[in-house]
Amino acid sequence: MPSMHPEESGSTTGWGAPAPSDQNSLTAGPNGPIFLHDGHFVDQMAHFNRQNVPERLPHAKGSSAFGRLTITEDVSAFTRAAVFQKNTTTKALVRFSTVAGELGSPDTWRDIRGFSMKFYTSEGNLDIVGNHTPIFFVRDPMKFPHFIRSQKRQPDTGLRDATMQWDFCSLSPETSHQVAYIMGPRGLPRTWRHMNGYGSNTFMWVNAGGERFWIKYHFHTQQGMEYLSNSEAEALSGTDSDFHRRDLFEAIRAGDAPRWSFSVQVMPDEEAASYRFNPFDLTKTWSHRDYPLIPVGELILDTNPENHFAQIEQAAFSPANLVPGVGLSPDKMLLGRVFAYGDAQRYRIGPNFMQLPVNRPVAPVQTYQFDGPMTYDHTRDLPRYAPNSFDRPWSDKGADLEESWATDTEIVRAAYELHSEDDDFGQAGTLVRDIFTAEEREDLVYTVAGALGRIRHDGVLGRAVEYWRKIDPATGDRVAQIVKPSDEDRPAAAE
Repeated sequence: MPSMHPEESGSTTGWGAPAPSDQNSLTAGPNGPIFLHDGHFVDQMAHFNRQNVPERLPHAKGSSAFGRLTITEDVSAFTRAAVFQKNTTTKALVRFSTVAGELGSPDTWRDIRGFSMKFYTSEGNLDIVGNHTPIFFVRDPMKFPHFIRSQKRQPDTGLRDATMQWDFCSLSPETSHQVAYIMGPRGLPRTWRHMNGYGSNTFMWVNAGGERFWIKYHFHTQQGMEYLSNSEAEALSGTDSDFHRRDLFEAIRAGDAPRWSFSVQVMPDEEAASYRFNPFDLTKTWSHRDYPLIPVGELILDTNPENHFAQIEQAAFSPANLVPGVGLSPDKMLLGRVFAYGDAQRYRIGPNFMQLPVNRPVAPVQTYQFDGPMTYDHTRDLPRYAPNSFDRPWSDKGADLEESWATDTEIVRAAYELHSEDDDFGQAGTLVRDIFTAEEREDLVYTVAGALGRIRHDGVLGRAVEYWRKIDPATGDRVAQIVKPSDEDRPAAAE
């Protein structure tokens, strides 16, 4: 049993000197006031006041594990990225999270689960910042802050509010596919180990010959898809609000490392313009009949963090972190996220967050960024500017960017142009009618009715019921029978 008695020099100050005491501050006699010149106490308290960084606005509650991505198939016809070449194994970090809740919120609220991946590749870090759903609520990043605010707390009560949540969704038809997904069984995964992960956005792959392909990332759980019932999730929220975090940590500690099969959908560049759905619309999926899954490899998580704050809370993900052979697409949400994620990390952690061990690439870094708070890496007395005459390398690839696409059009503020089968409710209806089982549709009715029953505004309630009728008439009618919106509140356009 360890000794409870302190050692004479058992700890140190932050500057490395032996700490005078971790029990008593320096005072004027045993009962007197504390002296300001007690440097150890001042340092301890000042650090304590600053020990937390601001929590993420969305995806605040979560946890992570380390592992590896192993490529077992040859996909070099589609990408030259070193990380995706056959027989390559790359260290990985995956963070799971909820979207709407704060740091102390329950893991088992009905919500999207973040599925963010960082791969420490030989060419630099590659981040795939996805979710456990292949779609999202909105297709334009201008609407993203409004959506998140609708899921947060009211300014007066400090409470989350069903009225404003359904007000936003019922006024934004593009949300229907994601809402149907979340209100079904997949909105309550039993554990993080028993759910899929997706890149969600459309990305670009470029092969060694310069050919471009549009890509959807899929990570399918090898543990099998399992879900919680409403009652199970509600009970766990009260008895173990960290249930998902605990389950992942304990499974890995017991040697039961979770695994996901990694595959992609690949669309040739020239087929995007004529595909029946806009392939860059984040509220849509690509049919697996049109673009079947192509196996790539396996993701395994087998190592728990040693320090949650240092390795998890300070982990910073951004879809801007790309490597040669991987690029962006005209997906508006993706292009908005490229700025937003890095900027959020600079605010949350600091401008040099990439120098932290959890974010540091294994590839050599040669950047002209310098100074700023918490600078650790530096370039000695090398020139801080480019071009220069002192043999410090710099880059100028020119205008021929392989991981890009051509555009020559007017500048507008407008929605995506519709493809032949584009609409806001079609894929949501297909999900409900063709993917959900009869039992899942039955549960869906009562889940939706329970959520709508908390709406405190008759007009919003009527519009929310019509929203579900447009997703699936039978489901909407059954919900209406339960929540009984008054006929006069039904929007005229729905008559």
